[in-house]
Amino acid sequence: MSLTTEITQRSQAFPLGVRRCAGNQSNLFDVAVYAPDLDTVAVHYQDSQGSWNAVVLPELTDGVHHGLVEGMGESSRYAFWPDDAPLQGEPGTSQLLLDPYGRAIDTVRVDENPVYFSVVVDQAFNWGSSRRPGTRWRDSVIYEAHVKGLTQLHPDVPEELRGTYAGLAHPAMIRHLLELGVTAVELLPIHFHIDEPHLEPLGLSNYWGYNTLGFFAPHPEYATEAAREAGPKAVQDELKGMVRLLHEAGIEVILDVVYNHTAEGPQGGPALCWRGLSEMKYYRHHDDGRYLDTTGCGNTVNFTEPRVIQFALDSLRYWVDEFGIDGFRFDLAVALCRDESHQFTPRHPLLIAIAADTVLSGVKLIAEPWDVGYNGWQTGNFPQGWADWNDRFRDTARDFWLSDQAALAEGRRGGTVARLASCLAGSAEVFGRSGRTAVSSINFVTAHDGFTLADLTAYNRKHNEANGEANRDGHNDNRSYNHGVEGPTEQEAILAARSLTARNLMATQLLALGVPMITAGDEFGRTQHGNNNAYCQDNELAWVHWNHNEDARGMLTATRELLRIRREFLTEQPAGYPAREDTSYLLWFNADGEPMRQEQWSDPECRTVQLLLGSPGGDLDGLIVVNGHLEDRSLVLPTAAALHGLGFPESQNQMFELRFTTADANAKRRGARLCGGETDTAAANSVTVYRV
Repeated sequence: MSLTTEITQRSQAFPLGVRRCAGNQSNLFDVAVYAPDLDTVAVHYQDSQGSWNAVVLPELTDGVHHGLVEGMGESSRYAFWPDDAPLQGEPGTSQLLLDPYGRAIDTVRVDENPVYFSVVVDQAFNWGSSRRPGTRWRDSVIYEAHVKGLTQLHPDVPEELRGTYAGLAHPAMIRHLLELGVTAVELLPIHFHIDEPHLEPLGLSNYWGYNTLGFFAPHPEYATEAAREAGPKAVQDELKGMVRLLHEAGIEVILDVVYNHTAEGPQGGPALCWRGLSEMKYYRHHDDGRYLDTTGCGNTVNFTEPRVIQFALDSLRYWVDEFGIDGFRFDLAVALCRDESHQFTPRHPLLIAIAADTVLSGVKLIAEPWDVGYNGWQTGNFPQGWADWNDRFRDTARDFWLSDQAALAEGRRGGTVARLASCLAGSAEVFGRSGRTAVSSINFVTAHDGFTLADLTAYNRKHNEANGEANRDGHNDNRSYNHGVEGPTEQEAILAARSLTARNLMATQLLALGVPMITAGDEFGRTQHGNNNAYCQDNELAWVHWNHNEDARGMLTATRELLRIRREFLTEQPAGYPAREDTSYLLWFNADGEPMRQEQWSDPECRTVQLLLGSPGGDLDGLIVVNGHLEDRSLVLPTAAALHGLGFPESQNQMFELRFTTADANAKRRGARLCGGETDTAAANSVTVYRV
């Protein structure tokens, strides 16, 4: 059969993409692409001899151009182009239209300009006996990290593995994760992505990767040099090997995915894939034809179209089935769930389809529950089966431990303890309206976007000059507090105060009901020197440093201990805790050991509260004491009489063992045992944990 002869044997319009026909040795491929805007489509591909060929896809079914193609093979580059449109250069050097379902993307430099091609890849991989950990939501602790930045400077990771998929799964890295106590890594985008045009003249790149060009293709730059040289199959195998090793260690892998927009950018930009195949179908438009942008990235993918929903579902299933991925965090998830009127709806067809999907309904689904469009803030409004990044938790924790502390230091009033108490209790008022519980709240204080935990305590304002935008980029509302000096200082009192505040913030998110998320490096005080938008800083400013000083080691020890306390507490609770009301209780007491009175919740002078939490059937209860005052406060531990007044049976007073405190002054007293009704001291600006 001649390569130049149009093949007219019967092909299938589904599945989309390129797949080998029956028989592993078959040299015949079924090619299908959704391109309803094009009258005819040709696939241009490179055969095993390196020659470029073009075959018109002869069949058209419901907007899908498809046909059988002979001569393609493993690692063949290919792309699509309208058959009636001339190429803009020689075959193999022209930018054609990528396959939306392409399993890999290869970049060729032509006159210093990148030209992208889809690549055929064999998916076979030996998973051995590896199994997904299947960690319950309530037991999960998420660690948000960047594949490259996490290990690029790690001294115990071999140099050739640093900054790679293989490096992330190196024993030194797995040991750190296990000793820390996290159960899942949430990786910033690893889909194939490119840089925005404005970055290259500045000598910068899109380090974070939120500019996707391939939703089925892993980013090859995160693979080792050896894997990249070996080709796309080796890159995929390295990524799968990373997942396998993490799974064998009991660690889940969650991907940050960016289906809300594509790398094609604003209207009128280059056609790299979707824009050339069906611009009107793939992107949202105003009635006058202009792009409707609710992402701030120039375009918004149109999830009112069934084929677009199919595309996203196929992509998600691919990562679960072929790479063993355990869950997804959806960037700007509201943009995916807007209807034909561009309004958010929790009954969006995409959400319904995911819930009904036998593959996707079993993985972790996390929403970034906002976008930049009208009515874009939707925290708490996603349906059951989803967890939300809880920005209310983030803002409240920062307000109480940072903004309020700054106000008090200036002689002004701080806020009340009520909002913080709500966060510690799992933000029920936020998630209850959607029928969800505390385990739907992803509790975080920092993320990749914004100040690091250490920088929250060291800077009052952002310092993003290195980004080349005159410090205009990044958030201005950081709710941070530098404790008296902007940036680095050698003043011991300020350094001690910053460390204490960082421990308070970490304790708040790790002890609260819900699912905590730690940003990589916060466990030992990583700094970005005040840059709160390091998306374009692929350098030591954004990479995680591992040369720890005494303060860093102290923060790491505190984080490990807090997660150990959390783990021990949950282990002793019933399986339904805290999702079922009949398995848990939250009892609030004031500094006098009496139940909190209503007026105290709204009194800014009352910033000390005790939370006794546990379950009627649990063997281990915990008492958390928060003191948000700048002074030490006397504390009466809850008595049996106080518990009896809340409906508990009469009994002898409980014993309370001091297990953890963020205050250095009280750290030496760990292990001290006190009886209910006895007086203790809650150190100024601190969190204390007792074991009951």
